Amino acid sequence: MKAYYSDHFVLPLPDGHRFPMAKYARLRARVVDEGVVPAQDVIEAPAATWDELRLAHAAAYVKAVADGTLPAEVLRRIGFPWSPAMVERSRRSAGATIAAAHAALVHGVAVNLAGGTHHAFADRGEGYCVFNDVAVAARVLQRDARCRRLAVVDCDVHQGNGTAAIFRDDPSVFTFSMHGARNYPFRKETSDLDVELADGMGDAKYLALLAHYLPTVIAGHAPEIVFYLAGADPYVGDRLGRLGLTMAGLQRRDELVFEACRGASIPVVVVMSGGYAPDVDEIVAIHLATVRAAAATAAAWPRPFPA
Repeated sequence: MKAYYSDHFVLPLPDGHRFPMAKYARLRARVVDEGVVPAQDVIEAPAATWDELRLAHAAAYVKAVADGTLPAEVLRRIGFPWSPAMVERSRRSAGATIAAAHAALVHGVAVNLAGGTHHAFADRGEGYCVFNDVAVAARVLQRDARCRRLAVVDCDVHQGNGTAAIFRDDPSVFTFSMHGARNYPFRKETSDLDVELADGMGDAKYLALLAHYLPTVIAGHAPEIVFYLAGADPYVGDRLGRLGLTMAGLQRRDELVFEACRGASIPVVVVMSGGYAPDVDEIVAIHLATVRAAAATAAAWPRPFPA
């Protein structure tokens, strides 16, 4: 299994900023040190090209990001100060998902050790998201005629509002989001399937809902590839989550998604998405369990895998 990283393209943030930038380097270190993915298969992410970014984003927005001319209000909504490093990191994160999508079509499963920037709209970013990596990667696959039907399984605790808006009028991409009903974004978009979750929901109810709705995505839409946003923020200890899932529950969540995709022989691209526990090592442990489950799924995938 291939895993793509961009953590050494560091986004400079002011002291006290609550975005857990440190998690990415710690995650890659554990993936390599614990042999979850062989070191030679942990690969530096390429940068998404400007043309690739424009497949999902308005040309004027891409140019404003590149030139550093974003309005102050847009930067406030994104939550990051502009810098050349911010631009480079955002391009690399999108590039990692593009690369993982191509790898998944060959190997069954591939991972971006960052990504999941699902709050970015075609014409703006918000919620710590500059470019929508999954939307960009999906559009690249469609442009190159690698896939016609795609699906997004978004298990971040916050609705993938940007993703829903980008694909609103595109029946070839099915968007599925399981998210906190009373959590950010407070003005929701409309996905193809939205499952809103009550505050405090624990493992049993969450897993039952996921198991109930996954067939709608997998069998109902029959995608040729699935993008899975494996957010760590439904965790009971997350500062921004408001749900009650345990680490064991999150692990079972991952297994349900991988089992559904493998059972239908649908390649799956895994992106990390959010996680805001006060202890960064807890976030890393959740993401690491996702990568471990992805690697186990890839190892069990039937060979040869059709390209």
